[in-house]
Amino acid sequence: MVTSGTGVNERTGTHTEGHSVNAHHPSPADEPDKSPYGPVPSASAPRPSASGASASASGSSTSGSSTSATGSAAPDPSGAARAEDRPARLAVGVVGTGRVGPALAAALRLAGHRPVAASGVSDASRRRAAELLPDVPLVDPAEVLARSDLVLLTVPDDALPDLVSGLARTGAVRPGQLLVHTSGRFGAGVLRPALRAGALPLALHPAMAFTGTPVDVQRLVGCSFGVTAPEELRLAAEALVIEMGGEPEWVAEESRPLYHAALAIGANHLVTLVNQAMDLLRASGVQAPDRMLGPLLGAALDNALRSGDSALTGPVARGDADTVAAHVTELRKHAPQTVAGYLAMARATADRALAHGLLKPGLAEALLDVLATDGDAGTAGKRKDDDGPEDGGPDGGGPEDGGPEDGGPEDKGTDS
Repeated sequence: MVTSGTGVNERTGTHTEGHSVNAHHPSPADEPDKSPYGPVPSASAPRPSASGASASASGSSTSGSSTSATGSAAPDPSGAARAEDRPARLAVGVVGTGRVGPALAAALRLAGHRPVAASGVSDASRRRAAELLPDVPLVDPAEVLARSDLVLLTVPDDALPDLVSGLARTGAVRPGQLLVHTSGRFGAGVLRPALRAGALPLALHPAMAFTGTPVDVQRLVGCSFGVTAPEELRLAAEALVIEMGGEPEWVAEESRPLYHAALAIGANHLVTLVNQAMDLLRASGVQAPDRMLGPLLGAALDNALRSGDSALTGPVARGDADTVAAHVTELRKHAPQTVAGYLAMARATADRALAHGLLKPGLAEALLDVLATDGDAGTAGKRKDDDGPEDGGPDGGGPEDGGPEDGGPEDKGTDS
């Protein structure tokens, strides 16, 4: 159940008041006349906000709010209460000790919850579990569920549906058990087989690239989580995210694939682009391409986040067709495997520059002629007309092809 009360933010030591998840979750059989998810907070109860403050339904807010450890008020003005001294915490299990699961469980431990079991198959998974979750036994998935109030299902996207179905079919899922997956692609619907068994389904996707090392636990502070859950469980989902130091961002069930595709474009493809740029700089004789790119990319990212399309610069945004043609010629000569990607991104950049008024229509025609190829040397592409910014646009095969199924910025690396 979700309760309001008082507790201490373990990372900052500050006294906080808000919501928490109680270790007991009544099953449908316990309270047949109520929601199948157990007690539901009233509309007037404070809702955790992305800032870590608590916002009431009336629109007023109280600063310094967070998740409480118990359902009772037990203020500690000194802020020195230890997490392990607070009752009503959850026994946490992890199915899939890749890069994500152990870090989340370690963050929940900092909030006072108790990791009690994990499952991992590969040597790398076992090493990660030993480093981030010392003294937590490695057992099979069914035993993880048997020992846990809250279960983190941190496996690759494509493995998740079969895992959930198998756990539900074999009776491993208990009524009232919180079942959390971290897939970006799926919402709470993928947990429907477990819901029928009485589980409480939550989708909590950290929008972060994980390394599988202890540094991930600290990086979770301020990390946005894509949250999807039944409305009755929304407070519980947001409370768990805040306890891990994150910022909950609600994503509707039907929007999860689009949400995940956006992260794949922004993070997965960024890694590819950066490494291609470093390869080309090395080929041009630059000794330290990372040092050269670091300030440039940092400024470009910051400008894009602050200013949107107004941050576009470079030969495409300026309409320098001859410069772009020279780029394509050199890439075909020295790195032909990069030509298709360069053209696709240049077309997408031209479309955005045109729409935002940065690329003048008079300069766009010559530029689009240069970009009207399919990426193969000497092969002309097709243009529908002479004045549409959609000519040769991103639908011709941009970095978004091969969307969220190819993996989000965080959930590969669950190699168990």
